[in-house]
Amino acid sequence: MRLSVVGCGYLGAVHAAAMASIGHEVVGVDVDRAKVAALRAGHAPFFEPGLQEILERGIASGSLTFTDDMAAVRGAEVHFVGVGTPQVKDGYAADLTFVDAAMRDLLPFLSPGDIVAGKSTVPVGTAARLATAVKSTGATLVWNPEFLREGFAVQDTIDPDRLVVGVPSDDAGARAAEILRSVYHPAIAKGTPFMVTDYATAELVKVAANAFLATKISFINAMAEIAEVTGADVTQLADAIGHDTRIGRRFLGAGIGFGGGCLPKDIRAFSARAEELGRGASVAFLREVDAINLRRRDRAVQLVIDALGGSVHRKRIAVLGAAFKPHSDDVRDSPALDVAVQLHGRGADVIVTDPQAVENAKKVQPQLEYTTQRDDALRDADAVVVVTEWDDYRRDLTPDHAASLMVGRVVVDGRNCLDARTWRAAGWNYVGMGRP
Repeated sequence: MRLSVVGCGYLGAVHAAAMASIGHEVVGVDVDRAKVAALRAGHAPFFEPGLQEILERGIASGSLTFTDDMAAVRGAEVHFVGVGTPQVKDGYAADLTFVDAAMRDLLPFLSPGDIVAGKSTVPVGTAARLATAVKSTGATLVWNPEFLREGFAVQDTIDPDRLVVGVPSDDAGARAAEILRSVYHPAIAKGTPFMVTDYATAELVKVAANAFLATKISFINAMAEIAEVTGADVTQLADAIGHDTRIGRRFLGAGIGFGGGCLPKDIRAFSARAEELGRGASVAFLREVDAINLRRRDRAVQLVIDALGGSVHRKRIAVLGAAFKPHSDDVRDSPALDVAVQLHGRGADVIVTDPQAVENAKKVQPQLEYTTQRDDALRDADAVVVVTEWDDYRRDLTPDHAASLMVGRVVVDGRNCLDARTWRAAGWNYVGMGRP
């Protein structure tokens, strides 16, 4: 099928390349000419495992093209809209400026029978608001939320764990659902569930999923706060309750919390939308979820201060990680970078390392010192803080190797990803989050 993807940021670029990789003819459109030029040349504008390879293959085969000319979407059967919905500057709500602009610019090039598939994460009610204008062209609007995990986005697009399509309750909606089945046929043929819902349910699926995951992470971090004053071990607690199949162990890793471009802003936007709907009390707990999450960053900083005798002034501290999670170069709302900035603000000589995110981190926090080499960061450090659980830090770094480079023997494990017994046995002052 011939598809268009409007918006070639993280979501759109991955979706366009993935759709081309399963056999569709795809044109990606973005107003950022520099981004378009990079994509045309086969260069992924951000780090995502597997993206570079399918991007190069799609361009080489001619099945994937990019342009800044919206007219290029003409003739596509399905138009995916995957632009950003950042948090507004003066509040918690989602900023729909880019969604509204993309839809407005797309309308003149739609033909009767076309399908417009929104993929952006939007407040419930957005699709219903946009549907009338799309319908006036003879096209049909559906809402097809994405459920991508950064670091696994290519896999999650090609082989998703579920597909959700919100459609209008008429014949056009039924037809649109069938066309989306055709788009995603390879995944559906493998058994991926395909759920057809109304607009509101499709919009809520995405934000509800993120709200639940954020709540689960903050729950175990709240337990870490209790563990810290009782002497309990939150990692053993998580293992024990995780054996309950109703709970499960995933997302029960206590540490410095979540970040990135989705969970924080999505739960805030969800709270704001609930307030607009007169149901703010229904998700009031999300404000505390957010507060717990932010507190854990402060707690990590305090643990470093305490481990260094009450002050980090003029202490050299190696911060391992800048991205909000491994297998990504995304530093948006990164807990790792926040910890580094706070330590720097308290007078520490901070050096940050990350295998992929250094350049992005420099753009937002240029006052810090950076290196892409782990050992350069460790050299002559008084303490090391693990804040992003890259394998290079959690698995490949040994206490003896770190000791050969550092002057101090303090390690603060902000992700509880190191073996505490091994580090302590080697003579280190190991400090975990919610661990005795």
